[in-house]
Amino acid sequence: MREIVLDTETTGLDPADGHRIVEVGCIELVNHMPSGRVFHRHVNPEREMPEEAYAVHGLSAEFLAKHPPFAAIVDEFLTFVGDGRLIIHNAEFDLKFINSELRRLGKEILRCEVEDTLALARRRYPGAQASLDALCRRFEIDLSARTKHGALLDCELLAAVYLELIGGRQKRSRRRHDRGRKTGPPGSPPRGLAGGARRPRRDAAAAQRTDLARRRLDGLVPSVTPSPSRRPSPAGGAGARRNRSG
Repeated sequence: MREIVLDTETTGLDPADGHRIVEVGCIELVNHMPSGRVFHRHVNPEREMPEEAYAVHGLSAEFLAKHPPFAAIVDEFLTFVGDGRLIIHNAEFDLKFINSELRRLGKEILRCEVEDTLALARRRYPGAQASLDALCRRFEIDLSARTKHGALLDCELLAAVYLELIGGRQKRSRRRHDRGRKTGPPGSPPRGLAGGARRPRRDAAAAQRTDLARRRLDGLVPSVTPSPSRRPSPAGGAGARRNRSG
């Protein structure tokens, strides 16, 4: 199974108000494992950068003016995504912007299968905070590099969160619990595991795959520190955030 973890940064909250994409990041997963393939582009929005958005991602209009517009990267982006299943945190936000850019260019909108990790997290942990930061803290994923929002770094974090949401931590916890159960005579299965000891082996393998994927993600994205091309936020602007549960 091929999945694409995707994130965007934008000039604002709604493309209907003239806001545009300024950064796109994607990480390919194959059978829930990072394949090593990454797509990352900064995009010239062909408009000014509001201070509120700049305070979130630190991408200035001057920096972005040196990069191509979305029209110049769209074919490469669509080729990378292909027919992969999209993994997005608050998918409505990102898809709204991507499809707006595609419509602007007269192209078909994305019709891929989508897994919204925000909805997934809310189903698994009702009433708990479900922002990307909150989920990273829940799963003990290192957030020290996330001083600003960034599409590729956020993809790396989201990929790690997604692996946990689909069972990584739960399987590891169950494995520890099963190991602590009392056993019967030699050769008998642990109590409570009808049919033998197969489930702990399956869970152990799944946990090992999740841990391996996490280690691969740690080395996959080189830009884990803020880009030197990003200027410090203007005074008073550091508190501005987007309402996108990121």
